Amino acid sequence: MSSIYRTADFDVPATTLWRALTERELLSTWLMPNDFRAEVGHRFTMTTDPAPMFDGTVHLEVLAIDPPHRMVWSWRGGPIDTTVTFTVTELGPNSCRFEFLQDGFQGPRAEFARFFLRGGWRKLAPLLGAVVRTLEHVGREQ
Repeated sequence: MSSIYRTADFDVPATTLWRALTERELLSTWLMPNDFRAEVGHRFTMTTDPAPMFDGTVHLEVLAIDPPHRMVWSWRGGPIDTTVTFTVTELGPNSCRFEFLQDGFQGPRAEFARFFLRGGWRKLAPLLGAVVRTLEHVGREQ
């Protein structure tokens, strides 16, 4: 089995990053449009442009949630049936680390999908960073 692992540090409190991961509208801004709710057992979808072997819909379920530190989803779409884990680690009062792990790619078609997803996650980190910086900036102004 193969995986995708990404990490990024942000100069915001862990609770700010957690909002970007768990509020539907914010998640839509940096990841994909969705009908997410931060509740274990909630089944939801995310949509994006179709691609080879993929109709553009990801079917997900919240498997575990431990605010503001960890969330696990099942992730099924096209040829993949994987698990995604988001981990937030506090590094200081205004600093945290984000870790993303998508695990369970099996077979040649899933490996092909992993290749494309891996590139996509590289593009998402700056988007996530922009969302958390905006949240932090707006929070300071209020």
